Amino acid sequence: MGNLIKVLTRDIDHNAAHFFLDFENAQPTESEKEIYNQVNVVLKDAEGILEDLQSYRGAGHEIREAIQHPNDEKLQEKAWGAVVPLVGKLKKFYEFSQRLEAGLRGLLGALTSTPYSPTQHLEREQALAKQFAEILHFTLRFDELKMTNPAIQNDFSYYRRTLSRMRINNVPAEGENEVNNELANRMSLFYAEATPMLKTLSDATTKFVSENKNLPIENTTDCLSTMASVCRVMLETPSRFTNEETVSFCLRVMVGVIILYDHVHPVGAFAKTSKIDMKGCIKVLKDQPPNSVEGLLNALRYTTKHLNDETTSKQIKSMLQ
Repeated sequence: MGNLIKVLTRDIDHNAAHFFLDFENAQPTESEKEIYNQVNVVLKDAEGILEDLQSYRGAGHEIREAIQHPNDEKLQEKAWGAVVPLVGKLKKFYEFSQRLEAGLRGLLGALTSTPYSPTQHLEREQALAKQFAEILHFTLRFDELKMTNPAIQNDFSYYRRTLSRMRINNVPAEGENEVNNELANRMSLFYAEATPMLKTLSDATTKFVSENKNLPIENTTDCLSTMASVCRVMLETPSRFTNEETVSFCLRVMVGVIILYDHVHPVGAFAKTSKIDMKGCIKVLKDQPPNSVEGLLNALRYTTKHLNDETTSKQIKSMLQ
């Protein structure tokens, strides 16, 4: 990611301390190692998942041919032969989302535990903060690619329709042992979401908060809002960056934590009482070349929970129009 980034930001705990977030070279300390290594095993596979998704072409042509010529056995077999390996890929993506969720929950546990404040955690556990950022960065990239690929849902629907037809006709289906009915139902719900990875993460964060009743919800929301302001400050001083990838990394992470905050915080990210400077964050997005941030602005428009609440100011609504 180019040059070493250190960002100076006001401490959200108002104790006037300043701290740095090194998104680039942070190395785990002894106490971070256990969680860090667990999450690292998951993150190692993230790039490969994105490459697979990027090269996902779909079986649209074979499916159309099979549907247009329902009595041509050869075409039916050809379409089924094309779809089965693709569904294997979709299964792999879905299973990765489950692993990512487990990694996120581990990180949340570490970054919100007492006695430290969220800011102290982010300051002390830079390597875990960086991994949290990497999970969000991956999530938004995955969802951007998925949103622009209608083949995914078409292939999966065709697979399920064909499978149930084969069952009715008692045809043995190879590939069915790949995805049983229960898994197919869960995958179907996952891919029906416009942004399936974000949905997985926001559900996981909400669940984390509700399962840890002894932990004040602020521990989680302050961790998210602090990360949002760190990214915003970084992006407001772009002269720090020599590498464009760093800018898109920070933009995605900022949008990701805003969405999580909006799902977890009782009144969300857009209310006046929110600890996230939403106007500042949206302005930073709008200052980028439009084609590079349209997907992120859409993520704020369509995957947040509270944007259309009455408590959201007209100004913020019109900024996102």
